Amino acid sequence: MDFTMTPAENSSDEFNSSQHLNADTDEQYHNVLMPSIYGVICFVGIIGNCIVIYTIVKKNKFRAQQTVPDIFIFSLSIADLLFLLGMPFLIHQLVGNGSWCFGATMCTVITALDSNSQIVSTYILTVMTLDRYLATVHPIRFNHIRTPCVAVAVVGLVWILSLLSITPVWMYAGLMPLRDGSVGCALLLPNLATDTYWFTLYQFVLAFALPLVIICVVFFKILQNMAATVAPLPQHSLRVRTRKVTRMAVAICLAFFICWAPHYILQLAHLSVQRPSYAFLYAYNVAISMGYANSCINPLLYIMLSETFKRQFIVAIRPAHKDFRVDPADGSVSLRLVPDGAQQSQSSRELLPVTVAVH
Repeated sequence: MDFTMTPAENSSDEFNSSQHLNADTDEQYHNVLMPSIYGVICFVGIIGNCIVIYTIVKKNKFRAQQTVPDIFIFSLSIADLLFLLGMPFLIHQLVGNGSWCFGATMCTVITALDSNSQIVSTYILTVMTLDRYLATVHPIRFNHIRTPCVAVAVVGLVWILSLLSITPVWMYAGLMPLRDGSVGCALLLPNLATDTYWFTLYQFVLAFALPLVIICVVFFKILQNMAATVAPLPQHSLRVRTRKVTRMAVAICLAFFICWAPHYILQLAHLSVQRPSYAFLYAYNVAISMGYANSCINPLLYIMLSETFKRQFIVAIRPAHKDFRVDPADGSVSLRLVPDGAQQSQSSRELLPVTVAVH
């Protein structure tokens, strides 16, 4: 949901002049088709991201050590989930022709949450890319930096920077009257023409162009290093895992920018469009749906590209029982959580034993 164009600019004279043509077709499109598409995306995305979050949290309960990629994926799923939680409000607006009935405070909160989640997702992807660079190009030199504690601190810094970067949204999100007597939720910029221009460029550079340049440069360096590596490499199993995680990071970044590029391109194009046509409005709504769809694509990528995640998910959803083993040498008890069933070999290797002394 992007309040810089919908519903804020949908309520402007330019948008109203085009939207009231062929009112029946427009009403059918906005009140039936798009809300249905958004509803499916919202449902699938929330379920998928909840699965990812549950799997990683469950892994921690089994006392398995969280890895740096786990922390970034968990943070990205949280951002995607928060982004998708704003979709019901967008669906309500589409059904209500842009009207907002949740009050001024919720307008500010939902608008800021939506904008913040977009930027956080982009920044986390950028940090994930930098982490892949360190893991691939400098696997030994920066190993002391690639720790879970540092990853948590970086994620926290990303959220703080994102909240600061959406200061204009906190300041100007509010209610504006519509022609039918209702109110809409919009960015009430002081100078609509000038401020919209600069805010669109600000958002494009900060949330799309700059991260895209950084990610492309970093992945180019990674591919360049993989093509001609002269530095000593770690053991084979670690190299294989690094390549797999890097492949997943590339897929996630590609999916993000493919889904969001149409949205930002159309936003820039709209700066020079005085009277948007139906084709433009439909294309923009499709671009918004693609942006939301990205948040439900990520969990599918984790499942398809990560064998480790699949195993962790199986362990998370299967019931477990406590398996006690006594070591006669030192009189200690080894306690291990093991999934029920005969096939325990791979799943149990994901779990770490907890030793309790017997007195």
